Amino acid sequence: MKRIFLLSVCIAFLGSANAQIQVSKAKLDSIEAINQSFAKVDLVYDLRKLPNYERITLPFLLTAAEIADSLFWMQSYGSKYQLWQRFNNDTLRRFAEINYGPYERLNSNKPIVEGVQPKPLGAQFYPKDMSIEDFNVIDDSSKFSPYTYIRKIGGQYKVVPYNEPFGMYTDGIRHNLQEAAKMIGLKDSMHAVYLWERGEAMVNNDYDHSDILWLESKNNILGIIIGPIESYEDQLLGIKTAYEAYIVAKDTAWSRKLQKYVSLLPKLQDGLPVDKKYRKALPGLKSQIGAYDALFYAGDCNSGSKTIAVNLPNDEKIQAEYGTRRLQFKNVMKAKFDSILVPISNVLIDSSQRKFVNFNAFFSNTMFHEVAHGLGVKNTITDNTPVSRALGKYYSALEEGKADVLGLYMITELLQDGDLKEGSIEEYYTTFVASIFRSIRFGATSAHGKANMVRFNYFMEQGAITKNKNGTYKVNFDKMKKAVYQLSNIILTIQGDGDLVAAEQLLNNKGVVGNDLQSDLDRLKTLGIPVDIIFNQGLEVLRNYTKSLSE
Repeated sequence: MKRIFLLSVCIAFLGSANAQIQVSKAKLDSIEAINQSFAKVDLVYDLRKLPNYERITLPFLLTAAEIADSLFWMQSYGSKYQLWQRFNNDTLRRFAEINYGPYERLNSNKPIVEGVQPKPLGAQFYPKDMSIEDFNVIDDSSKFSPYTYIRKIGGQYKVVPYNEPFGMYTDGIRHNLQEAAKMIGLKDSMHAVYLWERGEAMVNNDYDHSDILWLESKNNILGIIIGPIESYEDQLLGIKTAYEAYIVAKDTAWSRKLQKYVSLLPKLQDGLPVDKKYRKALPGLKSQIGAYDALFYAGDCNSGSKTIAVNLPNDEKIQAEYGTRRLQFKNVMKAKFDSILVPISNVLIDSSQRKFVNFNAFFSNTMFHEVAHGLGVKNTITDNTPVSRALGKYYSALEEGKADVLGLYMITELLQDGDLKEGSIEEYYTTFVASIFRSIRFGATSAHGKANMVRFNYFMEQGAITKNKNGTYKVNFDKMKKAVYQLSNIILTIQGDGDLVAAEQLLNNKGVVGNDLQSDLDRLKTLGIPVDIIFNQGLEVLRNYTKSLSE
C-alpha cells in the first residue's frame, strides 16, 4: 500500500525547497553501507486467525497508520516532498526513509551530508530559533500540552493545537478509524467504541477518554495503537508528543501466561530498595500484560531503533486509576534476538557465560522492564508535582533507566520467592548485559540510549561487569544484584524528590559512550552484525504470507 502524503507541498511554515544535494561516489558508498547495516524483517501474520469482522477492517487501519506516518514526517523533519527534491538519488532516499529525514538517528542525529543543517532539538514542534527562555515567557498554559505546537506568527509566539495545521490528515485518520468501527459494530462493541472515540480524539486533541476505552477493550485480537504518544522526538523540552501507529494481533495463550504477574505488583512495590516514603504509591492492579505479533509500524515507533514493547497510556492519572497495558511484540523481539543479540553475544560475552543467553530471558527482561514502569512514584513526595513535569527533559531517560533496573529487581525478587519458575538468575543477568550491547549501538542521544549508558557505566564502576583481556565481558552475579538495588535506589530517590540537578548530573556524567566501549561497538560493525532491523510490511506482505500458508 502506497504512502499517503496529502499536504506536503502547501504547508507554508515547513519552508521552501533547496537545491539538490550533490554527493560524491565515496560518500554514497558510505551511506549505502549504513543502509545495509539493518537486517530486513518481514512483518507477517496468518490473517486466517482473525475473525472476519476484524480482518475486513485491516485496510482502513493500515491507511490510518500511513497517515500518522506522514504526520510524523512533518513533526520530525518537515516536507518529505521537498527533501525528495534535494535527495534525487535512491541511496539518499533510502537512508531518509529509514531515518525519517537526513539525520542518522542511530548516530546522535548527525546530518548525513554537507548542506543539511543540524537537526533542531525541538524538531518541528517549535520555531527553530526559540530558546527555553522564550518558551518560559509565553503567557499561555496550553504551551505545556503534549498536543500543541509553538509557532511564531507576526513576531509573536503562538500556541497551536495539533489538528489545526494538518486538519486533512487528522480528519483522514478519524475517517478510517470510524469506518473500521462501523464494520465491527455490535460484534465487539467496546472495541468499536474505542476506534470511534480515538478517531474523535484526532480532531479534538483530547486523548484521555479513548485511552481509557483502549484499556477496557479486551476481547479483540486485531488492534491499533495510534496517535501522538511518546515525547522522545522533543529533545528541547521533552513535552511534545509524536504521531505513530502500531497494528498488532494478540497471542491469547501467551497473554494469559503473563497476566499473573500483575497481582504481584503491590508486594514488589512494598519491597522496593528505597526509603518507605518513596514507595507509598499503589500500582494499578487493573494493569494488563500481553504478548502480540506486530503487523505494521508507522511514524515515531518506526524511526531509529525499532520498539519491541510498549507500556501505555503514559498519563500518570490514568495509570493510577485504570492501570496500563504492556504489549510485548513477540515476533519483533525474536527477529532482534536471532539476527543481532546472539551474534553480539558470541563476540562480546565471556565464552563461559554465552550459554546463559536465551530468548526466554530476553523476552522476560523486556516484559518486566515494561511492568516496572508502574512501580515507584508518579508525583514527587515534596510538593506532589508530576515527576514528568519536575524533571522536564531528563524525565524520559530517567524513567527508562528506572524501568531497566527495576525490571531486574523484580526478576530477582520473583525468583527468590518462587513466583518466577522459568530460568535462572544467571540467564536473566547475562542476557540483560548482552542486551545492553545491542541497545547502546544506537548511541546515547535518545532517552533509551542515555538510560543504557548510565546502567552500563554504573555496573562497570561497581564491578558487576568486568572486561577480560581478550575483549569480552563477564558478569559478576553477586555484585550485579547489589548494583541493581543500589542504582534503583538512586533513580527512585531522584524521581521522588523531583531533583532536577541530580538527574542532570547522573545523565551527563554516566550517560555517555566511552572510547573503550566505542571501539568494541565499532568491532561489531566491522564484523557486519546488523545494527537494528527494518521492516518489509503492509497489506500485500500480509496477504501473500497468508496465501502461502493456504497453498
